[in-house]
Amino acid sequence: MSATPDSTFTNPEQRIADLERQLAECQVERDAIKAERDEALEQQTATAEVLGIINSSPTDLAPVFDAILEKAMRLCEAAFGMLHTHDGKAVRLVAKHGLPSRFAEYAENPSSQPGPGGATSRLIAGARFVHIVDLKEEEAYRSGEPYRLASAG
Repeated sequence: MSATPDSTFTNPEQRIADLERQLAECQVERDAIKAERDEALEQQTATAEVLGIINSSPTDLAPVFDAILEKAMRLCEAAFGMLHTHDGKAVRLVAKHGLPSRFAEYAENPSSQPGPGGATSRLIAGARFVHIVDLKEEEAYRSGEPYRLASAG
């Protein structure tokens, strides 16, 4: 047997500091997992609500589009939103909520088709999503493609 005490007992302050660090790391990981779980539950709830609306009005798509947009805005914590459909030729606004009035006027204009390089064109081309942090920095905006009118006045 060795007469030397175990290293755990030779520096208890270091051991306590290590355990506190590990605890803090576990708490951060737990919080991240809980946030992931909560987000997944929120998405599942929104999906169930939209499916309920689809079941209650199978021939009228307007309430379905409104519900999809409302749930998406809630999940994204968005201040306003639009939902469009694309039939292979044209893009059509099917739901809107909270749009600034000038932008709403522009968005409702059936002649407003997506310009090349804009977010809508990228989605039509197959992008899974387009995240625009600052519209002023968006190339479509700088080139005057369709968002120019929305920013005026």
